[in-house]
Amino acid sequence: MSEQRRKILIVDDEQNMRIVLFEALSRNGYEVAVSENGRTAVEMVKKNLPDLVIADIKMPEMDGIELLDRLKKQHPDLPVVIITGYAAVDTAVKAMKQGAFDYIIKPFPIEVIEKTVERIFSSIPSTHTVTGIRPFRKRPGKTISRPVIGNNRKLLALMKRAKTVASSKATVLILGETGTGKEVFSRYIHEQSDRRDGPFVALNCAALPEGLLESELFGHEKGAFTGAIATKKGKFELADRGTLLLDEISEIPLHLQAKLLRVIQEEEVDRIGGKAPIKIDVHLLATTNSFIGEAVKNGTFRQDLFYRINVIQLRLPSLRERVDDIELLTSYFIEKFSAQYSKDKKKISQVSLERFLKYSWPGNVREMENLVERGVLLSVGDELEPWDFWDDCDMPGHEEAVPLSDQTPVVPQNSEALVVGRGIASLKEVERQMILQALQETDNNRTHAARMLGISVRTLRNKLHEYRSRGYIE
Repeated sequence: MSEQRRKILIVDDEQNMRIVLFEALSRNGYEVAVSENGRTAVEMVKKNLPDLVIADIKMPEMDGIELLDRLKKQHPDLPVVIITGYAAVDTAVKAMKQGAFDYIIKPFPIEVIEKTVERIFSSIPSTHTVTGIRPFRKRPGKTISRPVIGNNRKLLALMKRAKTVASSKATVLILGETGTGKEVFSRYIHEQSDRRDGPFVALNCAALPEGLLESELFGHEKGAFTGAIATKKGKFELADRGTLLLDEISEIPLHLQAKLLRVIQEEEVDRIGGKAPIKIDVHLLATTNSFIGEAVKNGTFRQDLFYRINVIQLRLPSLRERVDDIELLTSYFIEKFSAQYSKDKKKISQVSLERFLKYSWPGNVREMENLVERGVLLSVGDELEPWDFWDDCDMPGHEEAVPLSDQTPVVPQNSEALVVGRGIASLKEVERQMILQALQETDNNRTHAARMLGISVRTLRNKLHEYRSRGYIE
């Protein structure tokens, strides 16, 4: 069992500073993400809480002091280091009063940041989970990733197919909704292959800005660009004789897609600023939760690259399609988090289990994992009850909207728009048009639109999320 790498978020509007800090901290084994402004950083923290934030002060839209204030209100224990090229006593005092861990003046030797980060992490525990396979015991000498849990027929068929192709060089494209376990499945393929003793390297293509993504993929030579203070191997080189996972491959910019295609076809990589190509031996896996076929049609993803990565396609089922696995997954996560937090292992109550089985799980297995973690931490009773998993306003069974006085949902005006072409549209098409029309008539007020349609705001929100993921709306 191995602890996940510490996560650091760098927030700076200067690209060179982002690159230098990213390179230095990545070399020290940290998982580093970057943002060019405070507003984006706030959203990134909401989606994936880091262990540390390093933020500049002078930035457009939201400066570092405002960002510090926002982060400390939401996450009081999150350490934040402020860096600035504009030293001022009052600013430093303000930053420290608002809870900044440290205040560093630019320019500074990179060792200053490295020692500061080391000092922070030596004094605080990790906020992230420890993962493993088999009753959460350490296996000496080998790090094992999370297991694929389930007995669902579709899932077992996919595992069988994955095992068949695991030792081949055929590129595997893994599709599925957010939270279905695409990276977990990728690691399963690696562990079933004859490359299992080689490296497994993963890169989230959506987490890095364009300038850093090229360097992360292909590497660079020292001095290739401003901030390239040392030669760096890219992910393809690091995965040599092993497996490389490109997560969210559809987010790679078009001009880098051409270079990626050449690397896959020629099995050699050119570092940025390099003089000669370097041979590589990599089994490539790719994942995406978007409709990549639509991206090909729209011209945002190269058709030739799509054909090259789509040799073997595996589409992971959503949790809604794996209802028979829900009880098994719930038991697994209860055991995992009970062990992690040294809690007595409790059973899930029958009422909670019934709600788990009926719930739509828009966030899939990841949402379940987060809910169970919350339940294990908050439970004070003998069993895990619904209120341990959900707040009252979010609890399934409490989500139906209060009906109108006549108990009949209101049909939006101009309902003739629901007739498409010469015939009547499908039920899903009618549903989508009614929802969009209700939003238009209520000036995008979701509460009023949901009441008009006779559905809950949660249901409306889930439907809009589905339409965005399918490209129906922006």
